[in-house]
Amino acid sequence: MFLFPETITFIFGNSNKKLVCLNIRTIMKIQINHNSKIPLHFQVEELLRKMLEAPEFKNGAFFPKEVQLANRLGVSRNTVRQATNKLQNEGLIIRKKGVGTRTANKKPLATGLDHWYSFTQEMKEKGVDVINLGLKVEWVFAKKKITDFFGIAKNKKVLKLSKLKGTEGESIVYFESYFHPRIGVNENDDFDIPLYSMLERKYGIVVVRSAENISARLAGSLGKRLGIAASEPVLFRERFVYDVGNRPIEYNLGYYRSDKFNYSINIKKG
Repeated sequence: MFLFPETITFIFGNSNKKLVCLNIRTIMKIQINHNSKIPLHFQVEELLRKMLEAPEFKNGAFFPKEVQLANRLGVSRNTVRQATNKLQNEGLIIRKKGVGTRTANKKPLATGLDHWYSFTQEMKEKGVDVINLGLKVEWVFAKKKITDFFGIAKNKKVLKLSKLKGTEGESIVYFESYFHPRIGVNENDDFDIPLYSMLERKYGIVVVRSAENISARLAGSLGKRLGIAASEPVLFRERFVYDVGNRPIEYNLGYYRSDKFNYSINIKKG
């Protein structure tokens, strides 16, 4: 059984940041039991979750480095990393190479896989006012995947809508939408209002179904647009949208900041 001594103090930071001196007597009663059947990384995870509730960390203090925690708890660095990976995936902490690990300021926005309509409308339901931080409409030659989905001739031009959405001064997601030429959508339409509302009101198009592919990838060249490093991960979502007649309407790509957004899945036993 391992207890934190009463006088442990971590000091960490660098020349470019204010040094933070953190006395962790508030967690001195937390125990790591090396003889327990509970895996060590689970115990470390629970320890970190309790540390998240400490005022020091809630106020933005950086966590001790992995090697410091590993040495103090008598576990491997990989054990600590397993625990921090879990918390990062849940959006509870933010890790940046060369900077450190700290508590996430806000819980990431989330959506369920059964909520695929207007992003703006869904966020409004959650009490978050999302605005267009950038908008561009242009005619482009459709790539093979799009022509195959729409069932149109190769090298045919389609309308492309690009949107960067977020809150004041903070991006959340970048969208690219491509529309079937049959609809008649054009560059003069009002794309500042929710997209599917506009399609229904002006063109009588009612979208009822989508097929989606979700994966993770690096931000790459989109990082600058999203306000993150090119090496940071993003949640990539590919969407195929259909109308009531099961006809293709829209091909949509979404690139979500992983520190700002989560997809959730709610599964019920049939």
